[in-house]
Parts: sequence; structure tokens; C-alpha cells
Amino acid sequence: MKKIGILEVICGPMFSGKSEELIRRLRRAKIAKQSVAVFKHASDDRYDLEQITSHNGTKIKAYPAREASQIVQEINTHNYTVVGIDEVHFFSQKIVATICQLVDNGKRVVVSGLDLDFRGIPFGPMPILLAIADKITKLQSICNSCGQDAHFSQRLVNNEPAKFDDPIIQIGAQEAYHARCRQCYQIDKPTDHITETIQGI
Repeated sequence: MKKIGILEVICGPMFSGKSEELIRRLRRAKIAKQSVAVFKHASDDRYDLEQITSHNGTKIKAYPAREASQIVQEINTHNYTVVGIDEVHFFSQKIVATICQLVDNGKRVVVSGLDLDFRGIPFGPMPILLAIADKITKLQSICNSCGQDAHFSQRLVNNEPAKFDDPIIQIGAQEAYHARCRQCYQIDKPTDHITETIQGI
């Protein structure tokens, strides 16, 4: 019987420990003598282009990639059994087909990413990946304003909330983003406008 793989998705807002949890799982796979390939989106150069680095400094070596095809090319040259992808929300929708192919080929695929962008809208391929995942780990951060569980990533410009129509992708850390709970999160569009945007995805 053909071996079928598994898809694990780790999601949550900024500063919730997504990359740290991804690194933990991939390190455990390496300890178990499994062949592990680790990828990150090449646009994320905050710490090191060839490493996944969590906000607390935990690191693991990774291949930077901009397209799903680069991931396929690397995996096809080696017999990896476990594939990790960080910041998966930055990839185009093509990453979904690539991940499905890997799972069908018996790979354990572990991805991490933001479930919502700074506008509070489902981010890139994440909604589909969450829908088809075998296992989901949804993490929370701590609200920078009130200390409650945070589910949103608040982008700041000159210490003020970014505008809804600002560019969706902007690489940054504490200097550009805060974790916020639903009560403290702010955006300059009404809920019905956000609902319309979600329906158009």
C-alpha cells in the first residue's frame, strides 16, 4: 500500500511562537534520524537569509525560496521524509498544490505562518492549508496593550495603526508590529468592509 504523508499547520499572530514550534518539531525529527528539509520564504531576511530564526533566537538552517517550484526542485534531488516551511503565508497559492503533492508522496509536511494579515484578513494560502490540514496548532500571543491573549498582528507606522489600504506585505518585527487582542486591535475600516474583502478571496 502506498504511504500517504501528513500536513501539520502551525498558525497564529506575530510573536506567538510559530517559528519556535516549527523548529522544535523539525529538531525532534532530526533526532529521530529522519531526513529533514527546511525552507523559508526568501523575502524574510530579518535575521539570516539561510536560517529560520525565532524571535527568542532559536535557529535552524533553511533553504530560502521565492517559488514553490524551488522547493520541489530541492526535494526531488534528495530523499527527504520531513519537509518544514516557515512563513508559508508569503508564498503564492501554488504552494498549496506543491504541499498536496508532497503529502501524496508520503512526506510529513510541517508549515508555519500567519493566519491573518495586518488587516485581519486570512493571509494568502493559509485558509486552504488550514482547511486541508491533518493537524492544526493555533497559537496566541500576548496583547502588547492589555496583556490578554492576542490573535491579531497590529502593524504600526510612527506608532499609529497602519491603514487598511497599506501594502499587505511588509517585513518587520517589534519595530513595526504589536500583538493585539480583539478589543485592542485597530483598523480604519468597518467590519462590513472586511467581510466583503474576505468574501472576495
